[in-house]
Amino acid sequence: MEQRFTFDGVAALYGGARPVYPEALFDDIVTFAGFAATDRILEIGCGTGQATQGFARRGFSVLALDPGSDLIGIARENLADFPNIRFTTSTFEAWSGEAAAFKLAIAAQSFHWVAPEIRFAKTAAQLTADGTLAVFGNVPLPPASPLGPEFARVYSQYAPSLAGPPAEAWYLPDGPFAALFEESNYFGPVAHRCYPWSRMHSAASYTDLLRTLSGHRLLADRQRELLLGAIAETIAAHGGEFELHYETHLYMARRR
Repeated sequence: MEQRFTFDGVAALYGGARPVYPEALFDDIVTFAGFAATDRILEIGCGTGQATQGFARRGFSVLALDPGSDLIGIARENLADFPNIRFTTSTFEAWSGEAAAFKLAIAAQSFHWVAPEIRFAKTAAQLTADGTLAVFGNVPLPPASPLGPEFARVYSQYAPSLAGPPAEAWYLPDGPFAALFEESNYFGPVAHRCYPWSRMHSAASYTDLLRTLSGHRLLADRQRELLLGAIAETIAAHGGEFELHYETHLYMARRR
């Protein structure tokens, strides 16, 4: 199974376990894009609607794409009170497109799944002449000692392929995406914003979160359960809960 299609299998868990995004991020995107009430938003990879809700609450019209039918089903339920939100079950690659129809395209924790050869070109083609692309992702920071070193030991023992920086590091300023966006021939200068925040986790909530990550989804069932059991035991041995710090990184640029 292609890695990005693993999320639909945990759709019910995904919506509650995955972190949302800081409210200030949505306001900054709207301001940067010079958005008006009649403008439309294209969302690439909406999942269960964590980011979609931020724009829905502000009254905007969104066309949200996702290849996961179960994910889309939950997103529809979550956003049933917002008639301006429409959903299409499709990858961005397979979607037929609506050329020059959107003032803003957004991708929340999803742009790294889009095929590199069309990632910027197809997005630009959907935007109005003054349209904006906004890409953002939550990056978890290593937990403080003693949990950080203990987690690293657990991964080295049970899932060495997942040891090291998280996949979300793609969104860090020194990660691959920032340079790719800057070098794009389809967009102008890139503006970057960073939003630090945190959330508390119990052993149950943290292992639920890990169950929704694609790398963990691709582990053999027994290997995954041994890993998550060891993570839960480690958290229980250090007070039963911990604060996980995040940085949400946002990149915005207007179409050339």
